[in-house]
Amino acid sequence: MPGNLSLKLPIKLIAVRRFLQLLCLLPWAVLSHGQPGVSNPSVPRPGVPGLDMLSPAQAQALVARALSTELRTAQDGNHPMRYLMRKTSPRLTSTKEIVETRDGAVARLLSIGDKPLSQADEQKEQARLSALAANPGLQRHRKQNEDEDLGLVLKLLRMLPNAFVYQSTGAGADARSGGRIQKFTFKPNPGFSPPDYESQALTSMTGELWIDTTQERVTRLEGHLQQDTDYGWGILGKLNKGGWIVIEQADVGGRQWRIVHVRMEMSLRILFKTRYFDTDEQMTRYSPVPAGLDYRQAIEMLRAGPAAPPQNGR
Repeated sequence: MPGNLSLKLPIKLIAVRRFLQLLCLLPWAVLSHGQPGVSNPSVPRPGVPGLDMLSPAQAQALVARALSTELRTAQDGNHPMRYLMRKTSPRLTSTKEIVETRDGAVARLLSIGDKPLSQADEQKEQARLSALAANPGLQRHRKQNEDEDLGLVLKLLRMLPNAFVYQSTGAGADARSGGRIQKFTFKPNPGFSPPDYESQALTSMTGELWIDTTQERVTRLEGHLQQDTDYGWGILGKLNKGGWIVIEQADVGGRQWRIVHVRMEMSLRILFKTRYFDTDEQMTRYSPVPAGLDYRQAIEMLRAGPAAPPQNGR
């Protein structure tokens, strides 16, 4: 979809497109619901032995506390990090290093197809970084978009405790961290009425959620669209049944939690054009950077080369 399409679309249709952005940003929202849902052979599932069932009231209370924690930490900009993101789709595999700053995130492309950039591509990437450093307006625009998206995510996150009915299905140990995990299924709350287009698809989603009971943080979400979601009676667009998303979050050191894996398959029709999303993102090598770092300092960091792998392997 052309980058300037939003200038031509009615506001309600922009909201449909924003929902897709929310799915991609669920590292902050959906991750907060930690929900592992329908199993997928490509997604390993940590073992969950034991049958420590919670009552419906206890389940809802634990989920609400965990979501409250995610809401609070999503607004915490005092612990910026740098990390690698490897993104795979049927069309392309790329790896970027990303640094979080007070001016928004800054990224440098490191490889395409798991191969280092060619000399020509490296020159283009360096030229792009130079142009970004010379034009603060570009970064301000990017930060503005990030802030707008975060606002939408926070709004959605606040709805989650009431948008779904959560049921405890057991507890056990997380194979990744060894921590204690409480597992839930979730389904739409029949009493929830979505107030806008961004939240409409919540009425069609089911899945599972896992919560680390020690830190009360969401560790995994797997959500599935059980039916088509029409926008404007299907005239403006349709989010198609069968789409799914998996998000995994982990403590990457110092009790700082970050998204470590996102897998998504979705299809969305907007007017007469259908977009397919089939992506896998792995985030690794998290390490802290100074709070208050500006985006030009981040560019110099990126140009100096990737950070060394952290001792904890994250």
